[in-house]
Amino acid sequence: MPNANDDIQPTPPAPPAKEQLSAAQRRAVSELLRVSPVADDLARRFQEAGFRLALVGGSVRDALLGRLGNDLDFTTDARPADVLRIVRPWADAVWEVGIAFGTVGCQKKAREADGARTFQIEVTTYRSEAYDRTSRKPEVSYGDSVEEDLVRRDFTVNAMAVALPEKHFIDPHGGLEDLARRLLRTPGTPEASFSDDPLRMMRAARFAAQLDFTVADDVLRAMKAMADRLGIVSAERVRDELNKLLLAPRPVKGIRLLVETGLADQVLPEIPALRLERDEHHRHKDVYEHSLTVLEQAIDLEEGGPDLTLRLAALLHDIGKPRTRRFEPDGRVSFHHHEVVGAKMTKKRMAALKYPNDLTKDVSRLVELHLRFHGYGTGEWTDSAVRRYVRDAGPLLSRLHKLTRSDCTTRNKRKASALSRAYDSLEERIARLQEQEELEAIRPDLDGNEIMSILGVKPGPVVGKAYKHLLELRLEHGPMEHDDAVAALKDWWAAQS
Repeated sequence: MPNANDDIQPTPPAPPAKEQLSAAQRRAVSELLRVSPVADDLARRFQEAGFRLALVGGSVRDALLGRLGNDLDFTTDARPADVLRIVRPWADAVWEVGIAFGTVGCQKKAREADGARTFQIEVTTYRSEAYDRTSRKPEVSYGDSVEEDLVRRDFTVNAMAVALPEKHFIDPHGGLEDLARRLLRTPGTPEASFSDDPLRMMRAARFAAQLDFTVADDVLRAMKAMADRLGIVSAERVRDELNKLLLAPRPVKGIRLLVETGLADQVLPEIPALRLERDEHHRHKDVYEHSLTVLEQAIDLEEGGPDLTLRLAALLHDIGKPRTRRFEPDGRVSFHHHEVVGAKMTKKRMAALKYPNDLTKDVSRLVELHLRFHGYGTGEWTDSAVRRYVRDAGPLLSRLHKLTRSDCTTRNKRKASALSRAYDSLEERIARLQEQEELEAIRPDLDGNEIMSILGVKPGPVVGKAYKHLLELRLEHGPMEHDDAVAALKDWWAAQS
């Protein structure tokens, strides 16, 4: 392995795979024809105003992959004020959120034979941007040619353009060949690219996860050498890139790349910390590999598309283990209360990455609850314990089912089968109880207003205490008749005096 400080030479493009390229080109033509009524109409307006317009970046890459959606990215020599003047009479809506960076956004509905489609469009002035050593924000300067714009793009597969309306293909850096090889290279040197925007290193891991691409050797070495440069990027941008990686079809591939390059030490240091040294007797699992397997198994259980809450919980569920590992006198290895410690660590990390409070609360709660099922044994729980399990999970119950099932990674088929049967049994018991009562919304048999009326008290702490007492009775014994609940409340109240 070359030293990280060695001069890194860009990986030379391989000879084009003609069959693959021709197939990619055919797909691109088909995709571009599909959006051409909108794209060509916009291009003609720029042309009439004396400017050039080209489809660019991810839009061209996705067209070549046959997966171009309704989000279209364009680049132009027009300055932002000119872009606004051109698109305002044409678009259904216009926004200027990114105008400081040369980007104007707009929305346009297009009528088609089978109905209408809405396109989300961004038009960005040719530009180059770079970070200085202390700033978190790029300095933007505008360029005068599409070639100048493409050289500042992150990877060659995103450094292609199609000039419109003539549909002239522009590929100065061999992006089409790299796309055929599913390879991530940078248009210039990786060092220059990552110095311009360090987030591109995370983007490499995201594309690996999203598109199943391989990172070129020189790019990989630069990522390792420059990982600490990610520290100047805002937490919000890092978080958004991490989310895209986690929601990709192969997030484990991206996570491995983050850990291998040292980027995870900057973003999620709790994950590489899971690579615990194992003693010579191998008395505990490789927690890092276990966590990645749990993530993959959780993804297999998803319904209705990628679930960020579940994926984060699966990845982070054991991060409390390194802090709680103990070698017991009998030779066993224990991780007592790692779920509680892990939940606190999850809250802290997600807060540092500026995750929304609700998402942080849900993920940390799943981490805290992920071991609860293991007290179920072979079905010894009472109905009261089952009700508490459901109450504590609340709206997260479905995700907790998936996380708990995913947490079984044993190679012992008998043990795995026993765990699966036990959880089947628990779910069946929950279903039976749900038929008898509204289990997901367990509440006392009397509400706060009824408690105040029966006891003749005003709002205050005593109402909360009475409510909690009735809730405990509800969990322990199930639903009560109204008169029985009133009698139980009065008995409790009498005992308080």
